[in-house]
Amino acid sequence: KSGEGWENKMERIQGLKEYVQTEHYLEGIGIGKEEQKEIQIAYQPLAQGEYNINYWFVHPLTGKKLVLRVNTGSQMHLENQIEYEYHALELLADSGRTPVPVFVDGSKKELPYGVMVMEFLEGSALDYRKNLMEAAECLADIHSVPVKETDGLISPSNPLQAILDECNQMVQTYYESDLGEEKKKVQIRRLLELGQEKINEIRDYSGYINTELNSGNFLMNGAGKDNYLVDWEKPLYGDPVQDLGHFLAPTTTFWKTDVILTEEEMADFTRKYIQAVNGRFDVSGIEERLNIFIPITCLRGITWCAMAWVEYQEPGRLIRNEETFKKMEDYLNRDFLDMIEERYYK
Repeated sequence: KSGEGWENKMERIQGLKEYVQTEHYLEGIGIGKEEQKEIQIAYQPLAQGEYNINYWFVHPLTGKKLVLRVNTGSQMHLENQIEYEYHALELLADSGRTPVPVFVDGSKKELPYGVMVMEFLEGSALDYRKNLMEAAECLADIHSVPVKETDGLISPSNPLQAILDECNQMVQTYYESDLGEEKKKVQIRRLLELGQEKINEIRDYSGYINTELNSGNFLMNGAGKDNYLVDWEKPLYGDPVQDLGHFLAPTTTFWKTDVILTEEEMADFTRKYIQAVNGRFDVSGIEERLNIFIPITCLRGITWCAMAWVEYQEPGRLIRNEETFKKMEDYLNRDFLDMIEERYYK
């Protein structure tokens, strides 16, 4: 499968083809000086997001599949983004639910980007109708990894306020645009004010949280322990309920799959999660906190869509995904906004 197509893919990142042949990199992934002379590794494109480009390859000595991740920027505005992600995976290795990290180089000496190599995990994206209980067990194992505040993950002092501040910042683009509908501006403003009323300081158990629990970040393989959570780009040290709220919120489930979970499905998931935690940490008050985190998470989805909807219509925009634009329209649809208001803010 390698050959010309692949060469062009690697050429996209200037210097990458040379970088993966350096002694430093090859030794980092466990290939000694002697073996390096004999070895050819074929890299295949895997997937790319906004800030990372991923390739997979087979380790020539162990025969194991690995992922090469090239980091091009940071959503968290970190200088050491790739090391931060690698460190989180090291801390989570005992959960058995995340890829084991193998090598990291954030020096940006030989390549202007950070590089990480980690285990390749098999599995298909989560199906909300089939995999809710397995996802609950997976998250319970991740959140139960014992952590210390000194472990080096960012810890917002008031995560709910942090999310609301971000919402208020993002939605300015919509408020200030002539494209935005006045009635919707009024409704979104009202929802944000109601969200502010919901927030009061809640101190609670803290653990490692992922913060981006979209269905595509899960790799599911049926019942049992072989279900995983990948893409640890934005981990925090915080309340696991932030993850649960993001996972269950209509603005998350509806994005890629058109699913909106019923109250009953959410309650079943939460019960299963508490059962799976099985006393490993204090789960008291989870339901109450979910009643705050889910509505606030919805506001984040709506305000992001409001901002992006305006930006998508700016002349000269290079990347425009029609499917994404249609989803934004759905989120700003009066019926959707009314549903969120009725369900969470009445």
